[in-house]
Amino acid sequence: MSSVSTINLTLPQCDGGSRKIRYIYLVNVTSFRLTECPNKGPVIPLYLGADLFSNTDIRTENHPRHHAKFAKKGLATKIHFSSTFRFNGLKVPTASNSLWFYSVQGLFRVAFEMYNKQEQLAVLENFQDVWKSQINDNALKMSYSLSVQLDVAISSRVCDTKPRIEMSSRPQRCKVGQELMDVCGSDTGDTSADHDYCCFPKQSLQTEQSQLVLPTVRQKLHSLGDKLSSETQSFTEQQLETILLLLENIDRYIHGHLEEKDVTEAVLTLLKAKDWGSVYSCSLLNCIGRWLGQQFHAANNSISQKVEGFKVQHIERISDLPPAEELATELFPEAMRTLLLHWMGLSEESTLEKRRSEYPILLLILEFANHNLITGVAHVLYSSLICK
Repeated sequence: MSSVSTINLTLPQCDGGSRKIRYIYLVNVTSFRLTECPNKGPVIPLYLGADLFSNTDIRTENHPRHHAKFAKKGLATKIHFSSTFRFNGLKVPTASNSLWFYSVQGLFRVAFEMYNKQEQLAVLENFQDVWKSQINDNALKMSYSLSVQLDVAISSRVCDTKPRIEMSSRPQRCKVGQELMDVCGSDTGDTSADHDYCCFPKQSLQTEQSQLVLPTVRQKLHSLGDKLSSETQSFTEQQLETILLLLENIDRYIHGHLEEKDVTEAVLTLLKAKDWGSVYSCSLLNCIGRWLGQQFHAANNSISQKVEGFKVQHIERISDLPPAEELATELFPEAMRTLLLHWMGLSEESTLEKRRSEYPILLLILEFANHNLITGVAHVLYSSLICK
C-alpha cells in the first residue's frame, strides 16, 4: 500500500505595518495558489486570521468565535486543506487541517474594530490598492475544501507572489517557501495594471490549470459512482431523484444547454431537501437574502426610469393615482412583489379584501426600498422620517 507524500508549504507574507500577514490566493472552490499571475485569471487574496488577530485584545481561545462572527458576514472563511498539505510555522490540528482566512474587506473590518490608529493607518496605506482591485468580489462562503495547489507544477516560472499593492518596472525577487525566484518584469518602464508579468501565453496557462483540476472532477464522479453501486449504501427515492436532477443539470451545463427553468427546479429541490434551521442563524437564507438584495439593487436605475416616465404621464392627476396593486404591478419587478406578498402572508390564497387592505403597505415598502417615491403618503411619511 503506497503512502501519500506530504507537501510542506510556507505561506508568503506581506507587510501590514507592525505585523507580517500571511496569505494565499483562492482560485476556485477546490483550488488555491501561493503566487499570483494576471494571465491566470481572477483570484481572491485571503489573509491568515491568526496574523490579523495577533497582538490584539482578543484571547487566543476566543479567536474561533470571532472568526465565525465575521464568517457569517461573508468576510472570513474556514478553509479545510487536504491532508496532503502541511504548513511550516503554523500549529494546525491534524484531524481538521483547517485555517481561518479573511478577505481584504474582512482585513479592513478587523483593523478598524481592533487596531490602534497607527496600525489602522498602516493597513490603509499598504492594502488600499488591493481593496480597490477586489471591490467587486462576492462575499466568502462559510468554508471551503481545498485539495489542489495550482502553482506546484510551475514553481520555476512563477509570477507575482505579492498581493496587488505595488508593482515595479524592475524585476522583483519574492521568497516562496525556501526558494528565491525571479519575477518577470519589464525594462520599458511600463507599470500599467494590465502589464503581462508572466512569461508564457494565457492559453497555455488556462489549459494547464484545467488539466490540474480535471483529475479532481473525475475522482468525485468515480466516488459517486462507487457509492451508488455499493450494496451497503441505501438511498431513498427522493435522494435518487435529486441526484438524477443534479446530474442532468451538470450534463446540460457541460454542453451549454442549461436554462433558467432547469436552474429554478434544481435550486428549489435543494432548498426543500431538508430543514435548514432557524431564520435567525441560517447561513443559507442569509446568502440568498444577500444575493436577492444585490440583484434588486442593480435594477434600481431601470426602475427609476420607469417611475420617472410614469410621473411624466400622470403629472396632471398625481393626486388621483390608480390603486396600489396596479401601481406596484406596473412599476416594480414581479420578483420584488412576490417576495413581499409571501413575506406578508398575502399569497394567491389570500382573500381579495385582505390583499387590497395590505397592498398600500406593500407599495410603500417598494417605494422606500427602491428610493423611488410615487404616492403622496410616501412623500409625507418620508419627509416626517427625515425631519426626525
